[in-house]
Amino acid sequence: MSRERYGMVGTGHRAEMYIDALIGPHSDVAELVAWSDSNPGRLDYYADKVRAAGSADPVRFDPAALADTVGAQRLDRIIVTTPDFTHAEFVSAALLAGADVVVEKPLTIDRTGLDTIRAAVEQSGRRVVTTFNYRYSPRNSALRALIAEGSIGRVTSVHFEWALDTMHGADYFRRWHRDKANSGGLLVHKSSHHFDLVNWWIDSSPVRVFASGGLRFYGEGNAAPRERAGVDPFALDIAADPRLKALYVDTVAHDGYHRDQNVFGPGITIEDNLAVLVDYASGATMSYSLNAHSPWEGYRVTVNGTEGRAELEVVERSSVLLDADGRAVLDPSANPVAGPADTVRPMTERLVLQRHWESAREVPIPEGIGGHGGGDAFLLEHLFTRVESDAPLGRVAGFDDGVRAVSVGIAGNESLRTGLPVTLPFDQHR
Repeated sequence: MSRERYGMVGTGHRAEMYIDALIGPHSDVAELVAWSDSNPGRLDYYADKVRAAGSADPVRFDPAALADTVGAQRLDRIIVTTPDFTHAEFVSAALLAGADVVVEKPLTIDRTGLDTIRAAVEQSGRRVVTTFNYRYSPRNSALRALIAEGSIGRVTSVHFEWALDTMHGADYFRRWHRDKANSGGLLVHKSSHHFDLVNWWIDSSPVRVFASGGLRFYGEGNAAPRERAGVDPFALDIAADPRLKALYVDTVAHDGYHRDQNVFGPGITIEDNLAVLVDYASGATMSYSLNAHSPWEGYRVTVNGTEGRAELEVVERSSVLLDADGRAVLDPSANPVAGPADTVRPMTERLVLQRHWESAREVPIPEGIGGHGGGDAFLLEHLFTRVESDAPLGRVAGFDDGVRAVSVGIAGNESLRTGLPVTLPFDQHR
């Protein structure tokens, strides 16, 4: 059986999941043929992994030569894991050159990017898959199944609270994400995960968005209340992590990118506290909040319906502590699996169903595999075997799903600027 030929643009942190899959469990159906990054040092780091797995070195190409490389290397699919503001450029170039595309969320960061990708999809007839890992988490699939089978009747409202702790949340204010021109802010970069979940859970499309929020904890204007004597618990020593050191410290000479910027320094233009109201075509309304400086990490979701209520609570990390040197560390007693936020096993997860006139009952949640709440392995299986539908859950996310998810964040940013609600879909204004 012939293997599909893959190309990759972007080899930073998020690329590793795909590279490991291509040289490991899915190497029987897919091969990494060509790759590109603006920083050759990061390509060198992953090239060592590829060779160690017994695979051939992928061909290197300039990011600007993506379209030519698709043809020259006969690529079937391109995986895009570059900074968010470049997604529209690379996705559209790959599509028009004749390849399908797998793109990390968010699909893009603004209306212009949506128009660019939409035009390329329509002209090329090629497919775009947006990788929404959280759909595949068993706890989220369990909630989807409850709603789909009518256990709470017709959905009338959703309340969704997401808390990022002072390790994970702070990281968005150190990296390129801190500039809204790069990431679209947390409403686009992070919350598109969450907006997709709600769109998928209730099987409806957003039609109106109103947002409020601001930079209230991080940033230059908030530095004084956060100052501490001695070691700064918000400072990240990336040289202490061999992988981060190889990817970002040892490679800084190539592009001048510093991954460990001061979270209380100048240049931060994204928000750390956000609240959003979203109306849906089905008649339901969602109230959503995101906090990026919480002492714990996880989320709480309440879905109200005409016949009852479902509640999902997930504590991914219960606390962040200071070690003897004053540096932030995970609480080892409360977090049995220590590591980055997207690989930590939830400390607690609980799904409760309560129908009208009945006692509450806890719904069992199956065991997951891998990061993002146990969903990564399932996502990769569907991705590389080209599963197009997995009814009744419908976890495979295509172009339209990516548009719906990111549109809420884009509209939220417009609402933040104007103080007014924004009507969707955007393409009705074209």
